[in-house]
Amino acid sequence: MERINLILNNDKFIECMRVIAEHEVDRIFCRHGMDHSIDVARIAYIINLEKQYGIEKSHIYAAALLHDIGRSKEYTTNEKHRTASVTIAENILKNCSFKEDEIKCIIKAIKSHGNSNLEEDNIFGYVLYKADKLSRNCFECNAYGECYWDEAKKNKGIII
Repeated sequence: MERINLILNNDKFIECMRVIAEHEVDRIFCRHGMDHSIDVARIAYIINLEKQYGIEKSHIYAAALLHDIGRSKEYTTNEKHRTASVTIAENILKNCSFKEDEIKCIIKAIKSHGNSNLEEDNIFGYVLYKADKLSRNCFECNAYGECYWDEAKKNKGIII
C-alpha cells in the first residue's frame, strides 16, 4: 500500500482535499472528505472480496481516494466533478508510481462511478459506484428531509 500513501502525501491531493473541506465546512448534506473516501474504499474492497472480482486492492483504494477529488474544481470553477476528478487523478497517479495500464483501469472506474448500469461492462466502475452509494448513512442524517436524493436511493438502514 506504499503507493496509496504516496497519494495521501501528494501535494495536489492534499490541496484538493483542503479545498473540498473548506467548501463543505457548513454543508448539511454528505461530505466528500477523507472519511467518505476511506469508507468507499473499504466497502468496495469488501464487495470485491465477496463477489471474487479480483480487483487489485491498491487500485480500489486509489480509485476511492480520487473519485471525488474533482469537487475541488467544481467548487472553484463549476467544472463537473467527474470530469475534473479524471484529470486530477490521472496526474496524481502518474506521480505515485502507477503504471499506464493501471492508471487507465483506475481512471475508467472513476469516470463511470456515477453510473449504476455497469456491472457487466465495467465491474470496477460498478463496484466503485455501489460502494459510493452504500457509504451514505441516510438513516442517521439530520438533513434527510432536505436531501435532494430520490427516496428510492436513500439508505434507510444497513444493507448487507
